[in-house]
Amino acid sequence: MSDRYDVIVLGVGGMGSATVATLADRGVDVLGLERFDVPHGYGSSHGITRIIRRAYAEDPAYVPLLNCAYELWRDLEDSHDRRLLYETGSLDAGPPDGSLVEGSRRSCEEHDLEYETLSSATLADRYPGYDLPEGYEAIFQPDGGFLVPEQCIVAHVNRAHEAGATIRARERVASWQSLADGVRVQTNHDEYRADKLVITAGAWAARFVDALEGVAVPERQVLAWLQPTEPTHFAPESFPVFNLEVPEGRYYGFPVFEVPGFKFGRYHHRGGTVDPDQMEREPMPEDERVLREFAERYFPTGAGETMRLKTCLFTNTPDEDFVLDTLPDHPEVVVGAGFSGHGFKFAPVVGEILADLALEGETDHEIGMFSLDRF
Repeated sequence: MSDRYDVIVLGVGGMGSATVATLADRGVDVLGLERFDVPHGYGSSHGITRIIRRAYAEDPAYVPLLNCAYELWRDLEDSHDRRLLYETGSLDAGPPDGSLVEGSRRSCEEHDLEYETLSSATLADRYPGYDLPEGYEAIFQPDGGFLVPEQCIVAHVNRAHEAGATIRARERVASWQSLADGVRVQTNHDEYRADKLVITAGAWAARFVDALEGVAVPERQVLAWLQPTEPTHFAPESFPVFNLEVPEGRYYGFPVFEVPGFKFGRYHHRGGTVDPDQMEREPMPEDERVLREFAERYFPTGAGETMRLKTCLFTNTPDEDFVLDTLPDHPEVVVGAGFSGHGFKFAPVVGEILADLALEGETDHEIGMFSLDRF
């Protein structure tokens, strides 16, 4: 006889841990299944820091979800023994007529967010770690900062356990099937049944949902930590997190925190898609070269010795917006996928949305732009 639950959550990373915690808080008998450790470093929810920002150049429609996420992160932090969210301010910088600066300003104005527009000279005076070209601008938003992702997952898992959830790590899901009364999930250890299934499998999501093939596509990323030659320029109190649009691409970065080095990366690092089970996880010299050349040009006092390089994964949709939906042919199955390198900050509100969809089939959050049928 297989174990029976109200809901099974496949994948207990950033989104899955939040979903399990939300369901358990609502009194649901929930099982979370994780292929790796909790937390682990093989997906998209590791790396010591993750940016959180209200000014959202991607689309102003994200801002209400962000406002909710901030409240939920603070609530989670109150119940955890370590700080989860650090406010350093955030900068969206680049040419004044570029999509990043214009989009960030638009989201601030549409949602009445506090912000400043800084010239590159003013930026360098205030935050001397930055050395952007003359004529560039930056939108500074004081609520921005970073989350500590591994601790965020720990906090959600602790909350889930306290509310009675069952979470099994190092248990790989082999398959799932719809039944007349719900779903059956087969793992390498056991078989489980539930009324509903939530799939939050990150870069592996398309393996469990045929409709995500070619829609949620894994991409290899590499992050660098370089030791600043002027460490005070890159301390959290003097270095806001950033998104930066330059001719070489779009980059993002963080102050020094917990480990040596100024951390940064390039969106769509070197391009190309990967199999998450076969990708090269060891950073290569070309990875370091791409990142170091950027730092030397725009953050010269941050471009000292290499302290650390780390691979991670983006799972990109064609429009780089999320997928939050039930499966049309399987209304008992809910999917959260395709977070495209900017999703972690939304984890607790995504957890609410996926729990709503699993339990009620709908949510009060505005998620029309995240429907699967847009593809």
